This record gives sequence, structure tokens and C-alpha cells, in this order.
Amino acid sequence: MSASAPVSAPPPVPPASAAPRAVPPLAGFFIDLGIAAVALIGLSMVTGLFWGFYRAIVVGYANAEANGGAMTAAAATTAVGQPGALAQILMALIATGGAALLLYFWRRPANAAERLASRQALRRPSTWGWTLLVATLIVLGSNGIAFLARQFGIEPVPTNVELMQSAIARFPLFLVLFAVVLAPAYEELLFRRVLFGRLWQAGRPWLGLILSSLAFALVHEVPGVSKNSWMGMAQLWLVYGGMGAAFCWLYRRTGTLWAAIVAHALNNAVALAAMVFLGST
Repeated sequence: MSASAPVSAPPPVPPASAAPRAVPPLAGFFIDLGIAAVALIGLSMVTGLFWGFYRAIVVGYANAEANGGAMTAAAATTAVGQPGALAQILMALIATGGAALLLYFWRRPANAAERLASRQALRRPSTWGWTLLVATLIVLGSNGIAFLARQFGIEPVPTNVELMQSAIARFPLFLVLFAVVLAPAYEELLFRRVLFGRLWQAGRPWLGLILSSLAFALVHEVPGVSKNSWMGMAQLWLVYGGMGAAFCWLYRRTGTLWAAIVAHALNNAVALAAMVFLGST
């Protein structure tokens, strides 16, 4: 064996792996929408089961104290009943609020530059001028659409009106907190920050406005659940879709989600006041 035998060459260095392909913005939108739907349905089921177990325990304990015997399955089901207004509102809060927070922190958290821009926008008087203008136009527009629809015999009742009327009679302060503070915050976080914001950031704001507003309308008046006619649902979709589009425009115009949240809160406050003082639906 020769002393000058060549030293074996080192193995070749593998090529650097290519950067992962970015998800197209439109695909990202529908991924966000799908995650939101799964989270919303899942949290609704979990809260519904939790309520059912809680009611079964309460009913079983009350029956044991009163009768000292076991109940039949039919009697237990009847005694458990259906969730009341407060339980339904809490379920909606947990399900929709949970889905909104999940999507925000997982998929579309605000960075430092966005938070700074939002704080600067809050200091501009024009932000609040636009907010008041948009809130006013939404109230006038929705009432104008309702007036025109009545001329053709179309008078739909939003699906959530019965729940709101029941809640305001028994839990008025909680309903105000829910409708005027909590619901506008988590709905704007989900539909404007996450869904609209993804396509806005990708340079396609008008597509984001249309798709997120359509989702906003369908969530508020679900086909197959609503008791309204198709024409009635179409009117409500037009109103809710118009509201969603106006909030998208306001968010983009002012640069802060807080403007859309406040405009949404003002609209809900006016609707709630009309329900209480005028009996309006």
C-alpha cells in the first residue's frame, strides 16, 4: 500500500432547501374562513354540551330532593329543556369570540408598526368624523332599504330578534354589554382584521371587501335556519352585507380597526334603543 494514497474527498454538501412557497392570498382567505367555521361550530358544540351537563346535574339534584327517585329519559329531557336567552348569548360570545381570537393570534396578529399606525389614527379628529358619518349612513341606509322592501310586502324579522327581546326583558345590562361592546369587538376582529385584512394586505382590498361582507351577511342570517322567505333573507343579506362593506371601507380609510368597532357599536346601540323604545325589529 502506498504511503501517498489519496485522502477520500468529503461528501458533497446538499443544496439549500428552497424557501416554502407562500400561500396565495385568496387561498389564505378561504383557509381562514374554514378555520373560523370549524372553531365556531366546535366551540358551539362544546358550550352546548357543557350547558346540557350542567342542566342535567341541576335537574337530577332537584328531582332527588323532591322525589328521591330516578327520572325516565323522556322526563329528564323535558326537564332539561332548551338554553334560555342568557345561555344562548354566552354560547355565542364564547363560540364567535373564541374563533375571532384564535384567528387573530394564530393567523393575523398585528405587528408593532400596525399598532403604532392605529394609535396615530386614533389621535386624528378625521378618524372620528368618518366614524360618525359611516355609522349615520348605515342607520339611514338600513332603514331606507327596510322602507322600500315594505312597499313590496317584504318585512323580514332578523333571526336574533326574538333572542334579543327575551334577553332585554330579563338581562338588560348584560345585553347592552354584549351587543354594544363585546359583539362589535370580536366581529370586527374576525371579519375586518382577519378576513378583509388578508386581502387588503395583498393589494386586493375590493375583493376582500366583497368576500368578507358576504361572509358577514351569511353568518347573521343563515340559510336553512332563518324563518324568513328568500326575498326576506335577500333584504337582510343586503343590509348586513352593506354594513360589512361600510366597516371595511372605514377600517381602510382611517387605518385603525377601532373606528370600525366604534361605528359597529353605535349601530347596535341605535338598533337596541329602537327595539326598546319603539318596538322596532
